[in-house]
This record gives sequence, structure tokens and C-alpha cells, in this order.
Amino acid sequence: MRAWLLTLNRYFPIRYATWLLCAVGLLLCSFTWVAFDTGGLLVLLFAIGLGLGLRDVLQTRHSVLRNYPVIGHLRFLLEFIRPEMRQYFIESDNEAAPFSRQQRSLVYQRSKGAQDKRPFGTQMDVGATGYEWINHSLVPTELPTHDFRLIIGAQRAQPYSASVFNISAMSFGALSANAILALNAGAKRGGFAHDTGEGSISQHHRANGGDLIWEIGSGYFGCRNDDGSFNAERFAANACDPQVKMIELKLSQGAKPGHGGVLPGPKVTIEIAHARGVPPWVDCISPARHSAFDTPVEMMHFIEKLRSLSGGKPTGFKLCIGHPWEWFALAKAMLETGITPDFIVVDGAEGGTGAAPLEFTDHVGAPLQEGLLLVHNTLVGLNLRDKVRIGCAGKVISAFDIARMMALGADWCNSARGFMFALGCIQAQACHTGMCPTGVSTQDPQRERALVVPTKANRVHLYHENTLKALKELVQAAGLTHPGAITASHIVRRCNDHQVKLLENLLSFVRPGELLSGEMPHNVFKLYWPMASAHSFAATP
Repeated sequence: MRAWLLTLNRYFPIRYATWLLCAVGLLLCSFTWVAFDTGGLLVLLFAIGLGLGLRDVLQTRHSVLRNYPVIGHLRFLLEFIRPEMRQYFIESDNEAAPFSRQQRSLVYQRSKGAQDKRPFGTQMDVGATGYEWINHSLVPTELPTHDFRLIIGAQRAQPYSASVFNISAMSFGALSANAILALNAGAKRGGFAHDTGEGSISQHHRANGGDLIWEIGSGYFGCRNDDGSFNAERFAANACDPQVKMIELKLSQGAKPGHGGVLPGPKVTIEIAHARGVPPWVDCISPARHSAFDTPVEMMHFIEKLRSLSGGKPTGFKLCIGHPWEWFALAKAMLETGITPDFIVVDGAEGGTGAAPLEFTDHVGAPLQEGLLLVHNTLVGLNLRDKVRIGCAGKVISAFDIARMMALGADWCNSARGFMFALGCIQAQACHTGMCPTGVSTQDPQRERALVVPTKANRVHLYHENTLKALKELVQAAGLTHPGAITASHIVRRCNDHQVKLLENLLSFVRPGELLSGEMPHNVFKLYWPMASAHSFAATP
């Protein structure tokens, strides 16, 4: 019986059950109508349902309807009657649900090229503690383009002109083949970068030719020996591909910092195994730490090795800030060796993933604001800030999110959540089950076919373009010429009912060269800087 059901589900998935019931109902009611001259209305209703299901399966706009013909319309009906109703059922256990709803709505509008104008004033409570805004100028600027860019690795043989807004790390395996295809096609069309995630470069990343940032994790996927150690020859073969623009060494990610990962054997398909350089159908392990280096100094030399093997492409690393002395140890290693990464990506603990323990997502790692500010301040205090570009990621969705992160020291922002929304993600929170209703985070070929690549690629492109157009309007309103000119003096936060402060006065900033002079600007440096050593990640007494 079980085998029969699995076979039935393969050729006619259970999620098509409502459509099947319409077909069965039409047959039965047609027989009743012919034999007893009754049930004509039911025949009409079932015929409409059958036709609607056929239309749902054939249309390319809505992934949910392609996967759930007929019954999928209930989602849109609930949203039509009252947008908050579906959120009550789906996100009632999520404290950040209202903000997720607003963010998703914003992305959907921009990715579809729809108007994102809102009547009747702000929807934010401007009197609430924590409300923030950007100060405007009475002499706004007028900029010729919204294509804001920056040069990363200007002193290298192959510098990269990057957009200030790019796709954050999401691996093939975590996302479906169609999702990767659509993201990369959108990146190609919009001229921005697509981070591969630690799952390495698959054929789907290469198909559309979009710029890639190759992320190298502790599993060294795509550049590993059979025992999981780093393989320089395999790395060079992939890194020298012209489509690969930068190399990113992943130390930790915000969603589960300090935690390794396991892709269970049944999910390690032949395609995934080929991309990662691992045997198929065998558990794929991502260790919690790297094996190619043991000390900060060794890590700097490893970065230099990666840069050389790639032919001089910008090379850096990504981390979520944890123990401050470990980050300070890396900074001291930069000073001692004279080797600096071309960029550092700070991943905030608020970042998401489809597979992380609850305690890690909620209570491990520094949030983006604190992590970004610490990295920026340290580099400024060591006079290294002009040599190292800083990217960031962690619930960056809107143009104001980008502006705010730049005010704290970022040169560019990455987004995973925003681009997943653009692909059609509805936050069903079924990423880890393979049952994604929109085909974004599944390896089920029947489910992923719901995600139509040309349609979603266009939405990825439009979301990026319209977000940067909104950023351009913010920059113009502030009287500036580039988002990189936004500082903490432009952003204001309400601290309580009777007090507002500039972020510049609310947060601690370090003066250039201050750490080199031996001054410790505030407590985190006073306490942890003496504990850091360039030759060990451990704290020294």
C-alpha cells in the first residue's frame, strides 16, 4: 500500500488532491446529471475547479498555485479579505512577524515593478523608542544614476567593481537549482554579485554568467581532498574562472556561528556531490572550524595563498563576531604580517538559515550593529580602514537598511532574505523539510518546477534595481552624492519619549590611529585587546 501511494504521489502529488477531487466530482455529477437530470450546478462548479487547476499548473507567475492548484487560492483569498489573517496563522509565534510582513510586502512590490507609494503617512510609530530616521537637506542633490559601485581590491591584479547591494551566501542544496538559476540570471541582468555560499560553484551558478563571489567554508567544497583537507590545484581551477570575481573565506555565519553542519546522505544528490566534490548519498560534513590554519598569522598567510592561486582576485573573509579577543587577534596578525584581506564581510547573528538550532539563531553571536561597528572601529584605530573594504549582512531588506549600515561603517550590503522574497518565498518555514511550497528551498524536482526561472530572474533584477533607486532618493534627500558618504551623523534614533540622539553621539567611534598610539578608546578594547595574540585564537592571561 505504501509503495502504491509513493508511486501515485510521484506522478500525481498529494498536493494536487483538491484538483483531483474536482475531476472525480465532475465525473460523478456528470453521470448524475445525465441519468437523473439533477446536479447541473455541481457539474458547473466542478468544471470551473478543474479548469482553474489546469490554469494554475500552466501559469508561470505564482509558484504557490503551480504547486497547489485550486486550494492555493485560499492564501490569496485570506490576504484579500484581511492581509493580517494569514500572518496570524503562519507567524503568530514570531515576535518579529509584523516587520517580516512589511519587509516581504516591500520586496514583493519592488520585485514586481509595482508602486511602493503609501497613502496616509508613515506606518511606523514615530514616537516609539528605537524609531530611526535619516536627516534630509534643504539643498538636495540630483544624481545621474542609481548604479552605486565601489572598487574592491584596487591594488590587486584583478580588482572588482561591485554594486553596493548584492546577493548574500546561499548554497545550492539549501536552495533549489531553479532558485540558483534565477538568482544568477537576475544578478547578470543587474550587474551585481551572487555569493555561492559554502556549497561551492554548481553548474546552475555557471549557466547564466552572473558575477560570483566564491565562498570557501571549512568543508573546502569544490577545492578539497578526499579526506576533507584543502586542495590547492582544485581551488585554482575554479578560482581562475573569469566568472568568479572574489574569494571569500567563511569563518562563521550569523545564523549559526561556531556550529558546523551536516547535509544528510539522502539529500546529497549527484548534482550536489559533483559541485561539492564529495561522494553522493553520503553524509556531507561541514566542520565547525578550518583545518588549513591554526593561528591568526597562519590564516593571513592562507588568505595570501588563496589570492595568489586565484590570479590576484580580491580575497577576504566572512565572520560573525563572537569572542572579541579572537577578532582582535586577527587584527594583530594583519599588523604583524603586513597581509590584509581585501574585504571583510560581517554577518549579523540575526541572519537566517533553513537549518540551525533554535538557541543558535536566537542567542549566539553578535548582532550586526555591534559586530559591524567593532570591525570598523578596529580597522580605523589601526589605520587599516582604507586598505580593507567592509561588507555586511543580516536582515538587510530596504534602502534605509543599506543607508543605516553604511552609516555604521559598511561599504556595501548583502541580502539573502530580500532576494528569497523576490524569488517568491512566503516564509512557510519548511526549508529543512524539503516541502517548500514555492520551490525555493527544495530538491524535489516536482516542487522546484513551480519556480519559473525567467519570471523570477526578472523579479530578482527589479528588486535590486528598485531598491537602489530608493537608495538614490535617500542619498539625494540627504544632500549627498554617494551612499558611502552617509555617516552616523545623518541617522537619528528616538531614545525615549523626550530624547533623540544622532547615532554618532549614541554609539562609540574610534579615531584614526587611536589603537596604534596605545590608547584604548572604550571598555571592549581596554578589556580584550591585551588578551589577543596574533599567534593564537585563545585568550592570553
